[in-house]
Amino acid sequence: MNETFLYVVGSAVLVGLAVLYAFFGPYYEVGIASWYGPGFHGNRTANGEIYDMNGISAAHKSLPFGTVVRVVELETGRSVVVRINDRGPFIEGRIIDLSKGAAEELGIVAKGITKVGLRILRWPPGDRP
Repeated sequence: MNETFLYVVGSAVLVGLAVLYAFFGPYYEVGIASWYGPGFHGNRTANGEIYDMNGISAAHKSLPFGTVVRVVELETGRSVVVRINDRGPFIEGRIIDLSKGAAEELGIVAKGITKVGLRILRWPPGDRP
């Protein structure tokens, strides 16, 4: 009984720590995020999907397609989970381009750009660096 109890409690603690690390651990990258939409809506993304500016996705210069990233707006702490399906941004100093839908979740559409931290939640199969 004691061993089973300790195993269950220990497992719960490890899972809890993993969740805390995912939310509060170090950022993979910190920098400026922007959003893109109207001129690209309906076009193909770099991975071949049709871009939906109202969906939740993002462009990154080097992360593998399919990487799932939590984007945290550093001023407010608001966050959104996106999947990388495009390349960009192509403006110096920016680290990620969000779809308009993702930007709305962060509350940055009117502002246009903001400082964010990126946390990798899931690498695509076989692409973890």
